[in-house]
Amino acid sequence: LASTAVHSNFNFNTHTHTMAQSRQILVWLRNDLRVLDNPALTKAAELCRLDRDKASWVLPVCCLDPRLFGTTVWQTPKTNSFRAKFLLESVCNLKQRLRDRGSELLVVVGKCEDVLGSLAASAGRSAGATTTVVYQREVTSEEIDVEKAVEAAVDAANRATLGSALSADTSSAAPHNGKVKGAGPGRPASSNSSSNSSSSWLVPVWGSTLWHVDDLPFSRSLGDMPDVFTPFKQRVERIAFRPVLPAFAPQSLPLPPAAVQAAMAFPLSFVPTWADLPFSPAALAPPQVDPRRTLEFVGGETAALARLKYYVFDSKLVDTYLETRNQMIGGDYSTKLAPWLSLGCVSPRQVQAEVARYERETGRASKSTYWVLFELMFRDFFRFFCLKHGNSVFFEGGTVGRRMKWAADQDRRFSLWVQGQTGIPLVDANMRELAATGFMSNRGRQNVASYLIHELRVDWRRGADYFESLLVDYDVASNWGNWVAAAGLTGGRLNRFNMLKQSKDYDADGDYVRLWLPELRQVPAEKVHTPWLLSPSEQSLYRCKIGVDYPAPLVKQTFGDRGDGDGSDGNHSQSRQQQQQQQ
Repeated sequence: LASTAVHSNFNFNTHTHTMAQSRQILVWLRNDLRVLDNPALTKAAELCRLDRDKASWVLPVCCLDPRLFGTTVWQTPKTNSFRAKFLLESVCNLKQRLRDRGSELLVVVGKCEDVLGSLAASAGRSAGATTTVVYQREVTSEEIDVEKAVEAAVDAANRATLGSALSADTSSAAPHNGKVKGAGPGRPASSNSSSNSSSSWLVPVWGSTLWHVDDLPFSRSLGDMPDVFTPFKQRVERIAFRPVLPAFAPQSLPLPPAAVQAAMAFPLSFVPTWADLPFSPAALAPPQVDPRRTLEFVGGETAALARLKYYVFDSKLVDTYLETRNQMIGGDYSTKLAPWLSLGCVSPRQVQAEVARYERETGRASKSTYWVLFELMFRDFFRFFCLKHGNSVFFEGGTVGRRMKWAADQDRRFSLWVQGQTGIPLVDANMRELAATGFMSNRGRQNVASYLIHELRVDWRRGADYFESLLVDYDVASNWGNWVAAAGLTGGRLNRFNMLKQSKDYDADGDYVRLWLPELRQVPAEKVHTPWLLSPSEQSLYRCKIGVDYPAPLVKQTFGDRGDGDGSDGNHSQSRQQQQQQQ
């Protein structure tokens, strides 16, 4: 991967501009919607600075790709209204923040390869400029397929701009970015390797984890990376973090000349609204605000930095994170940074750096401050796990390839799980919270996943797919990694949770289940988690008739004896969806 430093053995000025006197640098933003600590923006500013004797400009671009707003193989909306709202807010906030620094964000509704290919072609026609695309590299198949399509589109546009001269010598005409075409799972070849790609106009950077992929203490294939978190953590936490990148200087990302802007097919002034989101097959309505929600999640870097400051410095809640993180009611029992981390509105390194600064300035380093880092390490683990294992993360048998046997009536069981009608209050309350708000606590995610897989015996991929649709903080690696691990298909320990024990441990008074299950509102704490045991007179007294007001348990209770367990917030060419149908 290209790091934020330009390769010392390559001269961009010589090779990129031997046949073109100007260059357009597109910064393709997807899950890195921030200004601060953004390797892609930093790299673009650096490349533009190196082009000081050429006519070069930088244009950040974000595409609202229709593929993100369609349906999955299970016929669920790929991006439901909660995350769509958060994404829209994040994009609009980034547009304003870039404007404040003398830049701009071009927002376009369309497929990424069509948009970036069109921009490359129009720059070639209007200014004779070639196009370089800087972007944050992703690790799973759907995203990688789009990267390949973008590369092909930009390559075609640059070839048209440069004419036959590029066809005669592609190896010296395009900047080297260290990618190896057709590489399988694991890290890409180092920046000193020769590129076998037919086009190298794309410059990938790494920016989604605490530790840079090049700094991992494992082989390049990641074949020796542990598939279990604890030994992974023990190896990596000895490694120093790369420092947070300084903000790029105002005016260091010069906008395209007026003639180039006029030739673009897309207006730079466009600010998207809900009506512009390309939902398919039918538009979704904006989400309704539920007064029981844990927190009002507002998308964007501004809100992300405010939340980080509030949690760490203003409220000092970071001091009690370890004690409160398994609660399920309220906005302050955990950092609630996951939605902003998922879209890159704040980076993991920024979170770590602020917690470390708090420890230094207050002298209050503790297990709680460490545990925030611990959870960020879990996010790293699943991203590198997906990088190591490739598409097997999405297979029914997981990375171990185990044959699974599901219930014959799993369609019915899955539907009742989604509706919060399983007859197990802790499960149902969490599922209703998810449906109403797009959010669920870490503890809730572990429990509902365990129940769906091990008690209802429903294909785990259906649960992962549903979470992908609903969660405001959906992250492909964390979500699918947590689900395949919950199914016991990664080679790690299997946690089969005892729902009754979990209920008593984490909702002893029943306040959480009564919040989300109004039919149990009058049932006292000692009976609220086992309403199926209510006598007929008690059902009448508490106005909760089992089988009428609230369902009897869907399946006979066979709770596992391992009631505890820890995990991270659960918080795809054959497409990821096709892979999910295999086996």
